[in-house]
Amino acid sequence: MKEASRFEKIAARCWNLLNEGKPFTPIFVVGTMMIYHAADWMGGSWGWLLGLAAALPLFVIYYVYDYPLFLRNYLWIPYVVFLIVWSFADASLLLLASGLYFFFTVFFWGTLYYHLRIGTSWWNFTRFWKLVLKNSDSTSGNAQEQLPKCFLLLSVWEYASRQIEQGTALAPLCGALWLFAAGVWLFSWILHRNLFDWQPEIIPTYTNNVPSPTAPISDKVYVIVIDGMRKDRFEAANAPFLKRLRAQGTEFAQMETVYPARTVVCFTSMLTGTYPFEHGIRSNMVWKLGAKVETIFDSLRKIGKTGRLLGIAHLVDSFGDDVETVTAVMPNDLADRYIIERAKRIVEEQHPDLLVVQLIATDQTGHSRGVLYDEYIEKIEEADALIAEFVGWLEERGELERATLIVCADHGQADGIGGHGHLDEGERYVPFFLYGPAIEAGKRVDEKKSLVSLAPTIAYLLGAPYPSHSRGPVLIEAMRKEESDEEAARHRLFAGAQ
Repeated sequence: MKEASRFEKIAARCWNLLNEGKPFTPIFVVGTMMIYHAADWMGGSWGWLLGLAAALPLFVIYYVYDYPLFLRNYLWIPYVVFLIVWSFADASLLLLASGLYFFFTVFFWGTLYYHLRIGTSWWNFTRFWKLVLKNSDSTSGNAQEQLPKCFLLLSVWEYASRQIEQGTALAPLCGALWLFAAGVWLFSWILHRNLFDWQPEIIPTYTNNVPSPTAPISDKVYVIVIDGMRKDRFEAANAPFLKRLRAQGTEFAQMETVYPARTVVCFTSMLTGTYPFEHGIRSNMVWKLGAKVETIFDSLRKIGKTGRLLGIAHLVDSFGDDVETVTAVMPNDLADRYIIERAKRIVEEQHPDLLVVQLIATDQTGHSRGVLYDEYIEKIEEADALIAEFVGWLEERGELERATLIVCADHGQADGIGGHGHLDEGERYVPFFLYGPAIEAGKRVDEKKSLVSLAPTIAYLLGAPYPSHSRGPVLIEAMRKEESDEEAARHRLFAGAQ
């Protein structure tokens, strides 16, 4: 299987400028205005650009405030106020913006992009447009957030440009529109402060529920992350191997992801043990490369052990050389198969003490085809079979003698284009279970836990110091107290399955 090329890594970052909602909004608005005023700037007239000064504060406000989930409904209020006070609406501009937006999301992204990248049908737009209208995440595919934001920004900019052309002085014009922007800021601040109350609670202290380990209780740890696997859809899937593994190990039934639930954010929190405010990765669009705190890979290096993360190019932005990249440009039906084969090669050639494997087909199917369709369930079932094969291969090589397996998702997915970010229904809680001779068998923990516990739990298992800013408690409930060699053998996966 090919690694992600240097071009793919750069292209992934460029794509995030359009995929992530925050950078998309200003890029889209500026691009729309350039198209709308193409005759002006091609003729050497750039006066329409002066109107940008009047709209600039609104650009900043709408970059800062996401208006997540139901808060996006309130985005129409500032736009209606603008219509009433200034009595200005350019229907042709708004129609152009709407057409460009749906062309980008439905045809360019939902059809052309996914066809070229993962092999979806040229007819994908027949479903994708419905998914975009329902989508609620933090990407540019959130039509109910992006359209009212863009309509107001375009209208204020175009209104100011026309007033300047008619001889209105820039200073008083900007003064009036900046006063309006101040009102929008106050409105946004009040809404988010009082109604944006569903973020997971942050653990206030660093990991301290168990002293830092002095010796390992597992020789190896294998973490398999089924990216984007929604918990209720996992329950609906025919996944006998994973469900048997869960039943014979310890399940954490209320494992909560972090906010925002974006892939790079979640992986960084999982493998540092802390939150975005501390590790610095706040979306898939990483402006400054590298997590700002220690990762589990740094902790392992302190004791002469090694860890590898097998995943897509986006993860390099946070973890750098600790990532073994896989190309995301391949038919989705082959993606997880290729990843498992690559994981086997890493085990054979590098013998890492920790291997984290990201399976991507479930997530990509949710994004391209939706989570409430049979294709999504099928990808979970395919992942089950591939993981069974991989674990069987590890067993045959003797790699599971004193190893711990951890299976989880980084986030769920909501209805729409497999949205995840704002913790809509289906995103917050993820499957999470451990299995191995050091793990309690047949146990279920119903207490709410957080994915930030993954890094310190791995450190505890491998006898490494906790990462410097780890806040998650070690999942000590899963640890078997004492066990003889005979008992350990009885609890090996295939012995238990007989």
